Amino acid sequence: MTAEVGTKLRSDARDNRERILAVARLAFATEGLDVPIRVIARRAGVGPATLYRHFETKEALLAEAFAEQMAACSEIVEEGLAEADPWRGFCLVIEKLMVVHALDRGFARAFTSQALQDVFAADRDRTLGMVRELVRRAKEAGPLRRDFVLEDIVLALMANEGIRAESPVLRAAASRRFAALMIQSFMANPVPAPLPPAVRLPLTRA
Repeated sequence: MTAEVGTKLRSDARDNRERILAVARLAFATEGLDVPIRVIARRAGVGPATLYRHFETKEALLAEAFAEQMAACSEIVEEGLAEADPWRGFCLVIEKLMVVHALDRGFARAFTSQALQDVFAADRDRTLGMVRELVRRAKEAGPLRRDFVLEDIVLALMANEGIRAESPVLRAAASRRFAALMIQSFMANPVPAPLPPAVRLPLTRA
């Protein structure tokens, strides 16, 4: 009987944790990172004390909510760095990062926030180091313009976050077209190339 109770308590705690994370991700995506902890707790159907038992601080909640996305970004950069052709690797990173951000607006907002940068400082520094190396290789190979800087990627990602479409599939498609436009602008000697198909988008921001 005691074992059954213990198992149920562990199961309940696990369910609470997953529910809190799901609510937090949705709230951060639709309302930004300033959503109060008490609001997230109420929407998850738990008390603030229960939430704080799982996540001692809001930073801890942010870290857990976006851990998978941060890991995915690191894997994308590693994949790009592993490409034999530096320019191909650079393009792959731009394209895939933009799609990740287009599909998860909460993470897109968090990615450039100081709060998340502090939480993932070590991972961020490692990933940025790999991006710098990829940029260096692409410049040495010739295709990437010499005056390109990392902040240009941040600018592109911030603009990409503003994409609004009726479905995740359309957001991803619009993001791929935008990535292609950005990649052409990053080239030392731009050569017009066919773009991915255009996506019908609202004329005003939702």
